[in-house]
Amino acid sequence: MTIKVVRGNPTPEELAAALAVVRARAAAAAAAPSGADTPRDAWSDPARIAAHRLPQPGQATWTRTYWPS
Repeated sequence: MTIKVVRGNPTPEELAAALAVVRARAAAAAAAPSGADTPRDAWSDPARIAAHRLPQPGQATWTRTYWPS
């Protein structure tokens, strides 16, 4: 792994802290199970969006465009 400082003049302590964070994130990503085995979060579930019927076109549709009755 190569890390390149593009701007600024970091101290050795700052570089060590940044490298520690990058290594910890890489280790956590490697230890995490694959995406197929993890349960879906409720917010990312597409069924949550289509849980209710959407308003159908009609004369008063503009009154309920956001909150279906």
